[in-house]
Amino acid sequence: MKFLKLTLAAVALAAASLPHTVQAGDADFTLINRTGYPIKEIYLTASHKSKWGPERLGKKVLNNNGSRDFKLGNFADCLQDMMIVFADNGDQVTWEEFDLCELHKITLKYNRKTGEVSADTQ
Repeated sequence: MKFLKLTLAAVALAAASLPHTVQAGDADFTLINRTGYPIKEIYLTASHKSKWGPERLGKKVLNNNGSRDFKLGNFADCLQDMMIVFADNGDQVTWEEFDLCELHKITLKYNRKTGEVSADTQ
């Protein structure tokens, strides 16, 4: 019995040390637009991939100070990059390495003059 407990503890420790990119999880979150500009497209991709997934916003526009709930369900790769396309000029901006399995809220920020991107996460 003591050996079984040690083995289970070792397995649990090994699983906890795996990178987030190989662990599946619930990727539902709320996105808040504080970029100063309306967003017309949102794309996600696993952080280690170069090809973007499908467009996630649909035909709607996410206005500045607006929010949208995304119900994505389980993701095989929790660590995701996000690219958005602005409605006013078509510019694309990218944020890297959001752990969507751990986050519940993402507030995007953008300074168009400097090109600086940032995000508050919870």
